[in-house]
Amino acid sequence: MVLNFVWLGFFLSAFAAAAVQLAQGDLTIFPKLLTAMFDAAKTGFDISIGLVGIMALWLGFMKIGERAGMIDAFARGVNPVFRHLFPGVPAGHPAQGAMTMNISANLLGLDNAATPLGLKAMQELQALNGRPDTATNAQIMFLVLNTAGLTLIPTSVIAIRQTLAVKQGLAGFNAADIFLPTLVATACSLLAALVAVAWVQRIPLWRAGLLGPLAAFGAVVGALVAWLSRFLPEQAAQWMGVIGAGFILGVVAAFLVAGALRGVNVYDAFVDGAKDGFGVAVRIIPYLVAMLVAIAVFRAAGLMDGVMGGIAAAVSALGLPTDFLPAVPVGLMKILSGSGARGLMVDVMQTHGVDSFPAKLAAIIQGSTETTFYVLAVYFGSVGVKHTRHALPCALLADAVGLVAAVVVAYAFFG
Repeated sequence: MVLNFVWLGFFLSAFAAAAVQLAQGDLTIFPKLLTAMFDAAKTGFDISIGLVGIMALWLGFMKIGERAGMIDAFARGVNPVFRHLFPGVPAGHPAQGAMTMNISANLLGLDNAATPLGLKAMQELQALNGRPDTATNAQIMFLVLNTAGLTLIPTSVIAIRQTLAVKQGLAGFNAADIFLPTLVATACSLLAALVAVAWVQRIPLWRAGLLGPLAAFGAVVGALVAWLSRFLPEQAAQWMGVIGAGFILGVVAAFLVAGALRGVNVYDAFVDGAKDGFGVAVRIIPYLVAMLVAIAVFRAAGLMDGVMGGIAAAVSALGLPTDFLPAVPVGLMKILSGSGARGLMVDVMQTHGVDSFPAKLAAIIQGSTETTFYVLAVYFGSVGVKHTRHALPCALLADAVGLVAAVVVAYAFFG
């Protein structure tokens, strides 16, 4: 229901703004909106079809893991934590293993691996759903934590920064200097997401069975960050790439070895799982196209510029510094569209210089959270959930906390 009002609001506000501009003599505004709609529809289709290969690959390996018993082993391992966060998921259910692998892939910045694993987790959670068109508490917790997306290092953002630095002639530019600030900002977003959903669902977070493993996980992450901080940022980025790739390849190897030892025909299992990849991608298309088109007309009507003008006026009235404002549209757009936010980030870097404060802040924002509306549309759409309940408000709260944290952290590191 919430997504219905948001989607309708995008269109109606865009049409109203376009009508006002037409009345003022702008004869190009309606063709601009129409072009934006068609371009967004094509983009949504291209993104969905582009996921087919990746989803086929990982769903194939997941099927091997299921038949080899590895997914069950994952589920048993995380049960001490997940039985508190996801009380509606039975102990040892395959959803626990899929969710664990998805969260691990997000942690290591492996977006291509995380998406199909997340879709698989949603399918497993949907099998427990007594009302298929309405999101369960477990699905909401999983998706909101997904949108907060704790990431150790934003590899794609670092790659973009390095490319632009070369174009701008910045010799010896340190493109990876944002990885620690990004980690801190996204950790704040994740904590806000966890607390928000736990409060709505009345999940007590103070139980020793939950706090102990979370504290241990935090200690491991902290130790890893402390170890990486001993290296130059470029070296730290390389090590994270090795760790991330090694983790995924290690999981694949473990699945294959376990399957072979248990007499599983791993080739047939892979093909059986991969067959589901195309079907999942096709089911995503209408949901993704619907959301991207609405966002496109909102942008084309100039409403994003209006929102930014209001924010600038409020910040100035409070007497706060305004040098962070050029990067704020990246955070606002990141909630709506990952590709749109990426484009805005590049624009900030080109306009102000990739080594400027707004550019560094834009990079931190881009790497600190997932794209909320994209995640909700794709993940819920893949299983046919229409009523998302409190998923969107909790996710938006986490986004807001992440955006504020990114600004504060950027001033602390670079201000």
